Amino acid sequence: MKEIIVVRHAKSDWGTEGIQDIDRCLNERGYSDAYRLANWFSQRKKLPDLILTSSATRALSTAFIFVRAMHLPISKLILEPSIYEADTDVLLNLIRQQNEAIHSLMIFGHNPGLTDLCNALGSEFYLDNLPTCGMVFFQCDCNKWKDLKTNSGKMKEHVFPKEFKN
Repeated sequence: MKEIIVVRHAKSDWGTEGIQDIDRCLNERGYSDAYRLANWFSQRKKLPDLILTSSATRALSTAFIFVRAMHLPISKLILEPSIYEADTDVLLNLIRQQNEAIHSLMIFGHNPGLTDLCNALGSEFYLDNLPTCGMVFFQCDCNKWKDLKTNSGKMKEHVFPKEFKN
């Protein structure tokens, strides 16, 4: 069995004109949500074997916050430019290319690709929109990444920032 943890980047800043989309950083709420969920994850969940992140600043920043909260070596984080603007096929192919020694994979990226990936992995639920800094945990019915198929994942849990708001 393989595990995939899908994480959308935290809330980004739209306030600076002239910045390309890929270079947008996190806003105040984004940083707050990322620290809150990273700390929650590091205290309650098994650490992933590998983290793949989009090269976009907002995704990379979110991933770095998680890496620090989990006290993972930076070597467990791989910058994967193909995640930026990726559709389901690109994301599934990327997952299928992972080393078989990896059992738990965490992916930081963007919508609509990540929402579509969640809906392609699991058939027992439909996710309308993966919110910023939202996490979805899948247990996949395969022993080798190359054998990952659509609808072969079982959604075990989802955690969204709004669940931590008072």
